[in-house]
Amino acid sequence: MSLYGMMRTGVSGMNAQANRLSTVADNIANSGTTGYKRSSTEFASLIIPSTGGNYTSGGVTTTVRTSVSQQGDLKYTTSGSDLAVNGNGFFVVENAGGTPFLTRAGSFVPDGEGNLVNASGFYLMGYSFDAGPPAATANGFGGLERVSIAQEELLAVPSTQGTFTANLPVDAATVAAGQLPSANAANATATQKTSLVVYDNLGSEVMLDIHYTKTGANTWEVAVFNQAGAAPGAPFPYTPGSLLATQTLTFDGTTGALTSPAGGVNIPVPNGGTFNVDLSKMTQLGMEYTELKVQVNGNAPSGIESIEIGADGTMYAQYKNGSFRELYRIPLADVPSPDMLTALPGNVYAPSSESGDLQIGFPGSGGLGSMISGALENSNVDIAEELTSMIEAQRSYTANSKVFQTGADLMDILVNLKR
Repeated sequence: MSLYGMMRTGVSGMNAQANRLSTVADNIANSGTTGYKRSSTEFASLIIPSTGGNYTSGGVTTTVRTSVSQQGDLKYTTSGSDLAVNGNGFFVVENAGGTPFLTRAGSFVPDGEGNLVNASGFYLMGYSFDAGPPAATANGFGGLERVSIAQEELLAVPSTQGTFTANLPVDAATVAAGQLPSANAANATATQKTSLVVYDNLGSEVMLDIHYTKTGANTWEVAVFNQAGAAPGAPFPYTPGSLLATQTLTFDGTTGALTSPAGGVNIPVPNGGTFNVDLSKMTQLGMEYTELKVQVNGNAPSGIESIEIGADGTMYAQYKNGSFRELYRIPLADVPSPDMLTALPGNVYAPSSESGDLQIGFPGSGGLGSMISGALENSNVDIAEELTSMIEAQRSYTANSKVFQTGADLMDILVNLKR
C-alpha cells in the first residue's frame, strides 16, 4: 500500500504545482490589466496517521489567495473620467442586469447613453444631487444609480446673488431731490453710473443700470433701472416701470466705511427672481469713482463641456460658459477583509461570508482612501517575481513526476517477482 500512497502523493504534488502555474499564468497575462490584483497559491500538507511502524504518505492541498488589499502603482492619464483610489476602498459598479459588484478598475468612459462604463462593461454607481446633497447608505447599495453625463438639456441659472465693491468720491457734488435718478425726470442727474448683466429664469440677459447719486453729507442714493426702458440717446427719463429698486447708502464720516444698509439691495429681475447685490464693502473716500470688485452668479443656457471629479468623490459638470454644477457624489465601498472577497470575471469582486460586512461611505471618511481623477491603478503584479515562481513550480512539478515515476517502476518490479 505504501507504493500506491507514494504515487498518490506524487500526483497530489503535481496537481498543487499545476495550480500554482495556473495562478502565475493568470498574473502574467493580466500584468497590464487596470486594477488587477495578483493571485497566489498557498500550500497546506495532508498528513495521514501512520501505524505499526509503517509510514503512510499523505499529500498537499492548495488554496488560492488574491492580494486585493495590496495597491498597485498609479498611472496618470488625460481623461477626467479615469478614476483611481489612493488607499482603501472600491468603486461600486453594476452589470447590465443590475447586479452590484466592487472593483478597482476605474477606466470609465461614457457609453452611447452617457453612462460611465469601464473596459469590462460595468457601470459606475453614485448618488445624485437632484434631491440635494446626498447621504451614503452605510450598509447597502440602496439609493445608488448609474452615473450619467448625458447631454439631455441645457442649463440656465437665474441670477440671485452678486457683489459690487467700489469707492464713491467724498467731494462729489450734492444733487437736489427733484433731480435724483429716482425722480426719473428728464433733468435727472447721477453722480456715477454702472451697468450689470444679470440673467432671468430663462437665461436671457437683463442689463441693469445702477446710478449712484450724492444726496447729502455721507449719504448717497442707489437707483436701479432696467436699461431696456432707457430713453433714446440719454438715460433719463426711463419708461414707466423701469425703476426696479432704490436704496439710501450711509457712510461713516471718519472712516469712509458703509454703515447701512447691512443686507445689500434686493432687485426684482424682470422675468426672474430677486437679485441681491452685496454693497457692504463700498467706501466713500477722497478718491475718484473706482470699481474694485464686480461679481454676479447665474448664466445663460449652456451645455456640458467637461466633467471634474474631486478627491471627495463629487462630480461637477463644467458648462461652456464656465459655470459648474454638482451632478453626483461617487462613494467607495470596503469590507474588513478585502483579501477574502470573491473574485469574479471582469476584474470585479463580491462580498463573501469570510470578507465581512459591506460598508459604504464617501472618499476620505471612515478610513476610506481618496479618489483621484485622471489616474488609473496599475496591476500589482511583479513580472520578475512571477517568473521566479514559474521556475520554482516547474522544478517542483518535475520532482513530483519523478516520485510518481519511481513508484511506478517499483510497482513493476513487485509485480514481476512472481515470474
